[in-house]
Amino acid sequence: MPFTFRVPAAGDQEAEATGWPASLAGFPLGQWTADARRLYSRGDMDADRIAQLEKLGMIWSHFDVAWEESLSAARGWAAQHGHLLAPLDATFQGAAVGIWLKNTRAAARKAAEIKQRRADGLPVQSSAGALTDKRREQLEAIDASWCPSWPVTWQRCFHLVRQHLDTGEALPTEAGQVMRQGEDLGRWVTSVRYGWDQLSGVQQWMCEQILGIEPATEDEKPKPRPTQAHKWNAHLGAAQQFFEREGHLTVPRKHIETVPSEDGREDQYRLGAWVNNQRSRAATLTPERAEQLSKIGIRWA
Repeated sequence: MPFTFRVPAAGDQEAEATGWPASLAGFPLGQWTADARRLYSRGDMDADRIAQLEKLGMIWSHFDVAWEESLSAARGWAAQHGHLLAPLDATFQGAAVGIWLKNTRAAARKAAEIKQRRADGLPVQSSAGALTDKRREQLEAIDASWCPSWPVTWQRCFHLVRQHLDTGEALPTEAGQVMRQGEDLGRWVTSVRYGWDQLSGVQQWMCEQILGIEPATEDEKPKPRPTQAHKWNAHLGAAQQFFEREGHLTVPRKHIETVPSEDGREDQYRLGAWVNNQRSRAATLTPERAEQLSKIGIRWA
């Protein structure tokens, strides 16, 4: 009800249509309602009057109503999906559950920071925007893992893999093997195994003891992609091999140089194209690289 709302005057069409008593004509009901809320918030309203107003559907706090509506939508989404780790674009009956949960997790983190500062004896400027204990408990009652210390995406995949295993299925180990709620569970399991050392101790325990995931051995892990510096040095080695064999670095543009690698394989480099590229980029090469190429006979002009 707007603060400026007044009961329609007697004889007014709205008053007749809604049945307002003539004795209340012009009564400032909006202001009276606002005053009642202030009395309630100060604790100066007796229980009988509180009960009378609540029976009429009194809304004491619009913020509380918005929270309850969002919480109800979150319950509905969790009932459908089995968890409260919704992606950012998740909705339930039009309510933006994903965004609401993201903001609520931020409020939970702020509350935790405030508690830690107080425990450390540090000053707290303001607790505005921090999630209350009561509201956190309401969310934990829906899903105890709703606000993990690590990324929500990681926790969602963990939960979905556990659901998959609970149905009696085997642990997915290959990308594309099992898809649930838009998540590639095989890809996630693989990333966990390869990135085991980047997980916290709690995450490692959860994966090992609950899901039965073991870290990948060094032989299983894919070789790291070569950096640009590594690629340049490898081509330089091929150029040095060519120079030692031919006595110059006038390399035909389509020439491919084969270089034995340490593991017994043979690596091939498009040396002609590479030398031409270095020549065209002479102005941007570091002095060190330019000197290395000059030593093996590159012709800059």
